[in-house]
Amino acid sequence: MKKLISIVTPCYNEEENVEGIAAEVRKLFDEFPQYDFEHIFIDNASTDRTQQILRKMAGADKRIKVIINVRNFGHIRSPYYGLLQGRGDAVMNFAADFQDPVEMLGKFIKKWEEGYKVVLGVKNSSGENPVMFFIRKMYYSLIAKLSDVEITKNNTGFGLYDKCVIEQLRRLNEPYPFLRGEVADLGYESAKIEYYQPARRRGISKVNFYMMYDIGILGIINHSKVPLRLAVFGGFICAGLSFLAAVAYFIHKLLHWDSFTVGIAPAVIGLFLFASIQLIFLGVLGEYIGAIYTQTLRRPLVIEKERINF
Repeated sequence: MKKLISIVTPCYNEEENVEGIAAEVRKLFDEFPQYDFEHIFIDNASTDRTQQILRKMAGADKRIKVIINVRNFGHIRSPYYGLLQGRGDAVMNFAADFQDPVEMLGKFIKKWEEGYKVVLGVKNSSGENPVMFFIRKMYYSLIAKLSDVEITKNNTGFGLYDKCVIEQLRRLNEPYPFLRGEVADLGYESAKIEYYQPARRRGISKVNFYMMYDIGILGIINHSKVPLRLAVFGGFICAGLSFLAAVAYFIHKLLHWDSFTVGIAPAVIGLFLFASIQLIFLGVLGEYIGAIYTQTLRRPLVIEKERINF
């Protein structure tokens, strides 16, 4: 009996891309006749023609399976939920915008055949804006240093996951998961394959600044206590500096009583400095409390409106 490979493609307003992505995946598996495949598209309540196109594709090919959400559940919950729906011996996530090279899927399968339970794509260069690529690299380096577990640098989550890994992810039952961190936390040995990430072929990216911040802060909050420790250390350091400054001003005033005028500027500058530091630390604390709140609510990742070919 042939093994089954699940390909999961999250999409939102990708009417220009979904047919091309499906065609490329079919063409790839012509080179792997020893495997069956299912291509799962999870649509996050698109407002263009994406849903109509997906229904048409599913009607023509039963290997194409479609999940349509009742609303847009965001860029974190919906792709993760789609990954958990894969029933193959291995599950791969594959973006709808052609930024994940299709030939990488074949390389993932070959590494999986060698016995690796996790195979990750690591982008060593990219066709995106050089400034954004640099910022992303800095973030990956930062989270790698802050995290309690070893998170692979320059990996977007693009990769292959054995069915045993997917089963463990289901058991975690995370309501707002950071995939890269969850996989790293499980501890499976992973193979890394470097690749060049091309620019989006058609359409425009739906990822805005808030979404990037959301993913970025989620990775840190879910897998590191370092920001909280920095807040504590920062408080001690600021208190010490304030005390030293007060002593220095006091001594200087005693030595130059008639000529030295403190003025109001140091007080105003100090007030705004420490108020800013307090706001930053309150924000960090708020992010952790928000993460706890999300965990306690235990809301479902998504709610489905329609499911086709399952």
